[in-house]
Amino acid sequence: MSTFPTDPEAPGPQPRGPVDSSRTPRYAGPATFARLPRLDQVDAADVAVVGVPFDSGVSYRPGARFGGNAVREASRLLRPYNPAQDASPFALAQVADAGDIAANPFHIDEAVETVEAAAGELLDTGARLMTLGGDHTIALPLLRAVSRRHGPVALLHFDAHLDTWDTYFGAAYTHGTPFRRAVEEGVLDTSALSHVGIRGPLYGRKDLDDDEKMGFGIVTAADVMRRGVDEVAQQLRERIGDRPLYVSIDIDVLDPAHAPGTGTPEAGGLTSRELLEILRGLAGCRLVSADLVEVAPAYDHAEITSVAASHTAYELTTLMARQIAEGRDAG
Repeated sequence: MSTFPTDPEAPGPQPRGPVDSSRTPRYAGPATFARLPRLDQVDAADVAVVGVPFDSGVSYRPGARFGGNAVREASRLLRPYNPAQDASPFALAQVADAGDIAANPFHIDEAVETVEAAAGELLDTGARLMTLGGDHTIALPLLRAVSRRHGPVALLHFDAHLDTWDTYFGAAYTHGTPFRRAVEEGVLDTSALSHVGIRGPLYGRKDLDDDEKMGFGIVTAADVMRRGVDEVAQQLRERIGDRPLYVSIDIDVLDPAHAPGTGTPEAGGLTSRELLEILRGLAGCRLVSADLVEVAPAYDHAEITSVAASHTAYELTTLMARQIAEGRDAG
């Protein structure tokens, strides 16, 4: 049952919302994102929340294959009105949980192809994607699918790491290489590429030089601390302009104090408050899809990481729902 009232005089079909928490306790009921309906329970979705339980591309601690369901569990406490954006996203647009894309855990190349094909099918329905990983390898096939619909897209990448390395152990597809491959394949608009939250040791200065040659601008975690979220958000909006935008968030952009449950933690990261405020500052951008990856619940404590991740996905979903309601469809 919907948690918001329907308007019998409103034109057209109205979105089906989450399970009513005044009738079914939050800890009961379906384990979908924000307790929303499944995709097969609605006629069509404006935003499809989809999991990709794949982590065969990690270079350190595994476990992100369980991230999507951990985020879903933590999202039980989300409510239908978002005061920070003054919006009820699930009333503005039909958001539904599309379940998981099952990818081969023993063959990375095949898994990449599977994710690309499944994401393309969902996008072909007219839905935007809010993808829950899984490791960052999946960003490449998702970007391929999104670019086929929108052309090369601006990329806003929140992460402790650049993820523009060439190979690991000779493998071209890993969680540290997706954005180099995306640049090489022409699926990104190289005039509007940004990393946010970068920090920690690198293999060498060449990592930064290569990244700059690809067109990326970098806002470090220290930049966010010194300059503040409003200035950073304004800079990002100016760089993005009116281009179709894809947002990719590795939860390790947050400091381990805010996200211990991840595979490659780095000290000195963003707070959850800083991340959420920067995302809210993107209002008005043409957000066509997004992903949230690298939640590894085996290393989490008291759901700290998955709670932060669920709220992050909620803000991204709200941005898309507002845009849809305002008629700014980039399709």
